Amino acid sequence: MPRTPIAHPAASQRRFVPALACCAALLLAGCGEKQEAQAPEPRPVRTVLASSRAASDAVTLTGVVEAQNEATYGFRIGGRIIERLVNVGDRVVPGQVMARLDPQDEQNGIRSAQAALSAANANLAQTRNQYERQRQLLARGFTPRAQYEQAEQAFLNARSQVEDAEARLQMAQDRLGFTDLKADSAGVVTQRRAEPGEVVQAGQPVVEVARQDGRDAVFDVPAQLLAGLPADPEVEVSLSSDPSARATGRVREVAPQADPVTRTFRVRVGLANPPEALRLGTTVTGRVVVDSGPVIEIPASALTRLNDKPAVWVVDPKAQTVSLRNVEVLRFSPASVSVAEGLKPSEIVVTAGVQALHPGQKVRLLGTQL
Repeated sequence: MPRTPIAHPAASQRRFVPALACCAALLLAGCGEKQEAQAPEPRPVRTVLASSRAASDAVTLTGVVEAQNEATYGFRIGGRIIERLVNVGDRVVPGQVMARLDPQDEQNGIRSAQAALSAANANLAQTRNQYERQRQLLARGFTPRAQYEQAEQAFLNARSQVEDAEARLQMAQDRLGFTDLKADSAGVVTQRRAEPGEVVQAGQPVVEVARQDGRDAVFDVPAQLLAGLPADPEVEVSLSSDPSARATGRVREVAPQADPVTRTFRVRVGLANPPEALRLGTTVTGRVVVDSGPVIEIPASALTRLNDKPAVWVVDPKAQTVSLRNVEVLRFSPASVSVAEGLKPSEIVVTAGVQALHPGQKVRLLGTQL
């Protein structure tokens, strides 16, 4: 029988190695194509070049007109109000009676003081006569000095009692005058706090009057904006409903403590020759030029958020990658944002496509605006 030839092991290995090499080459080629397909393309973005400038902008705030001086009137004595002669909005003049108390008790007090004064005068007349007799007798030697001195002391005591009675009568008359609540200056009644029939205590507020010696425009100003105000700024104040009614003024008073709720400071601007249209309680608009120091202004589209705070995407020019950075916004408008801190001049900021970026992502700049 013919024998089947047996393949030599070495020959089989020589045929298998080239085939294995070809498979490996094909696999490596396929992996390389897959890796090249998975490599992301740099994302195209539009950017702007940050530049610093001195910020000197006009800031507008809304406020209200108030009286420069307000007086709260109350009776100097307690009692029951029987009449209130003014209402809110009424104009008053110095000496005008605004309210009255029941004067019955004070009138009785005057009658009692008058009676006490009459009794003191009668006693004074009697002791004076005794004193004069003792003085004449002492000069003739018909009375001892001790009796003369006793009459003199009684006379002096009676005279003091008369002076005391006169003072008490004057006090009673003053109290009767205190039953009339009078204005001490011209102004407009802004509030009434008591009505006829009420019993009020001494000093309890009854009527509030805005005096006519000046008007203020009052604004609530944020602390950051307040720090940028010049030393003595001129404020242009106009009526919100009619900008043609306007006046200028200077900052007259700044609250030393911020409001605990709004964290703003109340600023009072004294108005110079305000027109009649700027009446008490009207809403006004104040405009002042504020120098807030060097700031960087970027388009509003560049703004996003990081940790619930404003942030922007900054491009690394060497690595062509982006990173997210928090910034401090000084002012914001629909078109632009003024950045006080967080950016440096000449840094590249992404202005379009900020919502699709992630830290470390490679980007391709479409163009940098200066």
